[in-house]
Amino acid sequence: MRRIFVSLLGLGLVAGCAMPPEGTDEADVASFDRAVASIGCDLVDEGDYQAVEIQTGLSRPQTQEMASFRVETDAAVRLSNGGMRLVTGSCAPAEPAAEPADEETA
Repeated sequence: MRRIFVSLLGLGLVAGCAMPPEGTDEADVASFDRAVASIGCDLVDEGDYQAVEIQTGLSRPQTQEMASFRVETDAAVRLSNGGMRLVTGSCAPAEPAAEPADEETA
């Protein structure tokens, strides 16, 4: 029983480590993020894909896999229109301004 548990635990650890799409590396991930940021952080339509592909040198399937990878790693979110929005780096949502603390006068 212990061997089964250890084996399952090992599989869970391997499955939990998201790897960039086949044929890409961390430099490609960074290039993808920069390219998506340069087009306004959303990857939605044909023009967006072409711009990212030209900037990164990735193929269409690699670009689509990279978009899915970024969603899986919580660096992007899916949009209701089928696209994705990068939410890291320069595309990170702005934090709401903090309310100023009330100063008590004595």
